[in-house]
Amino acid sequence: MATDYDAPRKTDEEMSEDSLEELKSRRNDKNSGKVDEDEVEAAESFELPGADLSHEELTVRVLPRQANEFTCASCFLVKSMSQLAETRGNERYCVDCV
Repeated sequence: MATDYDAPRKTDEEMSEDSLEELKSRRNDKNSGKVDEDEVEAAESFELPGADLSHEELTVRVLPRQANEFTCASCFLVKSMSQLAETRGNERYCVDCV
């Protein structure tokens, strides 16, 4: 909510003059646009067209480790040897993790 810092401020007397009913109506007006809805429940009710992938099959071809690659001992990503920062024992670390 934007605040106008140049606008004159109310004094304590003016604040006490605001009626209780007026304050209640302002509070109800602010909350009228809000909806109490569980986000997870709402997301589960959405169905996208063509989203049924139960009949699909995933096939993955795993390639063997190449001579110019290593697996970082910190982030466990396969990196090129040009990304090698240091070796500690048998463990290799990439430049992003050092």
